[in-house]
Amino acid sequence: MNQRNPIACSIDVNLDDQNLTLLDGSGGVIVCYSVSTALNGAGEQDASGCTPRGKHFVRAMIGSGLPANTVFRGRRPTGEIYSPVLAASHPGRDWILSRILWLCGREHGINRGAGVDSFRRYIYIHGTPDTEPMGTALSHGCVRMRNADVIELFECVQPGMPVTIR
Repeated sequence: MNQRNPIACSIDVNLDDQNLTLLDGSGGVIVCYSVSTALNGAGEQDASGCTPRGKHFVRAMIGSGLPANTVFRGRRPTGEIYSPVLAASHPGRDWILSRILWLCGREHGINRGAGVDSFRRYIYIHGTPDTEPMGTALSHGCVRMRNADVIELFECVQPGMPVTIR
């Protein structure tokens, strides 16, 4: 999948299985990736460190054409490329790498609006250091992916694409 896939229609994130599935218009699986969601579990409240459930959509796509392992802070590339040396100089940093799919909730009072807004909580699907385990909930609320996987997914997604987190 090196080009945008016109049959890709939605993304499903399964918190129990720690996977993200790209689905076609009939609900058939195009590809499934192992991910890492929030260490604090599922939840929608601001500052909870939880991954919000429910219906979302891709509001913004950031990082097109940038090299793998590009480092982002505040959704902007820093000019750095992630490496073990860079990581050692910034212990404890929550690395956002390669690509960002910024999510927006569709359900008022659940994942959109005061106190629960996924967009204002900066909930992303993004790359993370490849040394981080997938299939284990360890993030600060976002959906983390391997860099090669998030780059591949990014090429199949369009703004407005539905995302369900369950």
